[in-house]
Amino acid sequence: MRVTVLGKSPSWQDAGGACSGYLLQQGDTNVLLDCGNGVFGKLRERISYTEIDAVLISHLHADHFLDLVPFSYALGNSLLQQPVPVHSHQGTDSPARPRLIAPAGAGQVFRRVVGAWGGETLIEDSFALEEYAPGEEVTVGPIKAGFHPVPHFIDTFAVSLSSGESKVTYSADTRPGPEIVEIARDADLLIVEATLDSPEPEGDRGHMTPAEAGEQARLAGAKRVVLTHISDELDPDWAREQASAAFGAPVELAREFEAYEV
Repeated sequence: MRVTVLGKSPSWQDAGGACSGYLLQQGDTNVLLDCGNGVFGKLRERISYTEIDAVLISHLHADHFLDLVPFSYALGNSLLQQPVPVHSHQGTDSPARPRLIAPAGAGQVFRRVVGAWGGETLIEDSFALEEYAPGEEVTVGPIKAGFHPVPHFIDTFAVSLSSGESKVTYSADTRPGPEIVEIARDADLLIVEATLDSPEPEGDRGHMTPAEAGEQARLAGAKRVVLTHISDELDPDWAREQASAAFGAPVELAREFEAYEV
């Protein structure tokens, strides 16, 4: 399985960057994991959006799903999707309609967001929406994805991905705790959030520091660790050093278009 970072920013985009988005590929199967603001344009730099088989959404914060809007407009209106020849495009009898696999209540959220400026069923008209339950597993071609609750500010799910013997864990957004440790147990690749320069000072926590991310990875026995959901305003050398010290081995920082073979 090949994992390509399309966006790694937190809820505000890096300069020239994108929020959460990862392209998973195995053979002819293409899966997009999260689709935050800026991700659709990055996706198009790698493959055609008509080649995406499914989109998986970890939770319903805008920085993880907002680019479903331009993606939907493209699926509904682009030349590539028309049934008759247009300019150099031959037309298609089978326009793409990817699966959209999202948490329970997603349809209602999407209608409310899109309805603020247009037809509220835009996303559901463009994708085949499936709402998953906690602990559910889905299969897209050779890729299996499981959705595991983790503590955040809204219902959020870390995603475990496997193909053959390979295991990838994506933490989504979460605070430290036994949940992510168990989900990431013995992962070949752990893509783990490291948003904060210091822990939230009060109230419920929803994110981790690089040191906390490294510690969770160490407890899980992850084999390779990539920090994500991290701003370009945070010193990368400091973040890497903090996480590596806690993990007990070198860790990497996610970079757009960096690819990992698992």
